[in-house]
Amino acid sequence: MSHLSILPTVLRDADILKLALTDLGLTPLPAHTLHGFGDQTVPVVLAVQLPGGPCIGWRRCSDGHLEVVADLARLAVHSRLERLLSDLGRRYALREAMGRALSDLPEARVDWGELPATPVSTSP
Repeated sequence: MSHLSILPTVLRDADILKLALTDLGLTPLPAHTLHGFGDQTVPVVLAVQLPGGPCIGWRRCSDGHLEVVADLARLAVHSRLERLLSDLGRRYALREAMGRALSDLPEARVDWGELPATPVSTSP
């Protein structure tokens, strides 16, 4: 019996999250609904289908942060959630910092082609 769980995060910007997910080789799906056990559904602002596994999503909570919405039981079998969230957090922080730097220094240039790809692994 699986159900959707909610995990708090410090992420706030869905656009940066989309870029970070893309950096990890995932394809973001906007405005999606995740389905859990029985009739449980949770609307999310952004979701990704993990390779060979379930969807994971993010919804906006009342304080403006994005929360992870996922079926943790299915994720434990199909992927390494801890590694994914760690990689995603680092990529999000990098993109957020570079965006701030560019807004403070509009004459600066960033070549995003220099970012090494970090594809998501689904093997334990």
